[in-house]
Amino acid sequence: MKHVIAAVTTILALAAMFKMYQSDKEVHKLEEIRNIIAKTKMEVKLERTVQSIEKKNETKSDDMEMEKEREKKRKEVEAKLQALKNKAGNLAAFDVSPLYKQKCASCHGVNGEGIIGPKLIGKSAKEVYSALSEFKSGTRKNYVMYGLLSKMNDEQIKALSEEIGRFSEKLERK
Repeated sequence: MKHVIAAVTTILALAAMFKMYQSDKEVHKLEEIRNIIAKTKMEVKLERTVQSIEKKNETKSDDMEMEKEREKKRKEVEAKLQALKNKAGNLAAFDVSPLYKQKCASCHGVNGEGIIGPKLIGKSAKEVYSALSEFKSGTRKNYVMYGLLSKMNDEQIKALSEEIGRFSEKLERK
């Protein structure tokens, strides 16, 4: 009988060891799964999401203000473009020299009404010559004007000044 009890005990011990082996194997599988999950783990920061949602709610009013500002700027640009179109429509108010068209018209208008640059109608030839000379010499700072005038000679500057000085007369004759 001792042998039977020893055999049963051995079989039970072997069965227990087999179960332990299977349990260890399952534990290792679980550890491997945890490692895989840990490697591919994506952290979701709930605080950030909540904060961004709160910020979105706060910025909705800011977005509306920004949209109003964009709309205002768009209308301003449209108004400026319309002004340019209107001034371009007055192209034939009076004739100007090719030199004026090339150097001045894009900013001061074809007839000196002013677009981006100031209005020139009503300025005397002396005033214009003085301003142009100051721009060319750099005494008066304006890089666009300096760039346009730097390669012009004094005769061309005088001719432009005299032409611009007569704009008022030309406009009245029209």
